[in-house]
Formats: sequence, C-alpha cells, structure tokens
Amino acid sequence: MKLFFLVLLCLSFLAVGYSQTDTNHLVQLSGVVVSGDSLEQMPFTTVFNKGDKRGTVADYYGYFSIVVIPGDTLLFSYYGYKTSSYIVPDTLKDDRYSMIHVIYKDTVNLPSITVYPWPSREDFARAFLEMKPYDDALRRAQQQLSGASLAFIAARVSTDPSLTYSWQQNQQNTKLYTMGQSPVNNLFNPYSWSKFIDSWKAGKLKRE
Repeated sequence: MKLFFLVLLCLSFLAVGYSQTDTNHLVQLSGVVVSGDSLEQMPFTTVFNKGDKRGTVADYYGYFSIVVIPGDTLLFSYYGYKTSSYIVPDTLKDDRYSMIHVIYKDTVNLPSITVYPWPSREDFARAFLEMKPYDDALRRAQQQLSGASLAFIAARVSTDPSLTYSWQQNQQNTKLYTMGQSPVNNLFNPYSWSKFIDSWKAGKLKRE
C-alpha cells in the first residue's frame, strides 16, 4: 500500500512539473500579415489571442509581435477580410518564432437593383412631356461649358507643378533639338501660315 501511494505521489509531481514547464514556455511570435490576392502588407490588422484574451495591432507595414504559449489560438481580423485563425504549434522549442499569415477578402454579392427617379411609367411620361430642355439654366450651363469660356478660365488658372515641369522639359528638349541652329520660330513656319489662311477663308476667325 505504501509503495502504491509513493508511486502515485511521484506521478503527481511529474505531472505538476510538466504543466509548469509547458505553461512557462513563452514564445515571442513575430510575423507579417499579407493579402491573399496581391500579397500586399495589411496595415493595422488586429491580432487577438483567445488563450489569455490579449492582443495587438500590426503596424503600417503589417508587422506584428506578440507573446504566446505553444497551443494558443490567434485570430486575425481586418475590415473587409475574413477573420482567420492560427494555432501556435505545440512542438516549438525555441523562444522565438516567425511567420507570414495570409488573409483573404470577404466578398459579399448583393442582388442587382434598378433605381428610377419616378414611381411609375405614367409619372415618367408626364415628366418627359412637361420637360423644358431649353430653359435659362440649360442655356447658361451651355455657355459656361463652351470652348471659349473654358479657354478663358484656363488662361487665368495658375499652372500646377506637373504642368510647369512638362513645360520646362519641352523647352529643354527644344533647345537640345535646335542646338547649333537658329531657334524655332512659327512666324516663318509655312504649315502654320497655310493653316491660318485656310481658317481665314473658311470664316473661322470671325468674332461671334
């Protein structure tokens, strides 16, 4: 009987020692969260540990780092993507572990709908018949969107950096193209004169 109790006591000590060793085995888990369709880093992904109810948030580059215990379950959630889980392997021996976790988009197919501004066909027919397409507002809009008005406005709008850079590049390319020659002057360009004379004969230069 004493031998039986002695063996039982030894087994209990071994079980307690094993559980303490397994519980105290902390692992620094680090990794990157990427998208399954483009393999781009997913910034600010939420990483939640179901074991100790703690979590962390990935940085702008999708990198995260969290302390876990082998066997813990991690949940990865990101808006517009399916929540996925990852079980930390219970065979880890080192205190550091790296991984790449892939998440996939959560696609929701909505039924197609058609939106009409009128509740019935009769209302549409009545509104169509009563429509006045050439009212003052429409004529004013056409005048404001005419080529002359848009050109007048564009001439008074300051150029942005991209247009200024393009103009500078064109000037530099023109200088390189005419290096050692006389600069280009459209005043002596026969094609421009021919186009001017044709426009003059066609009456396109008249003032409206």
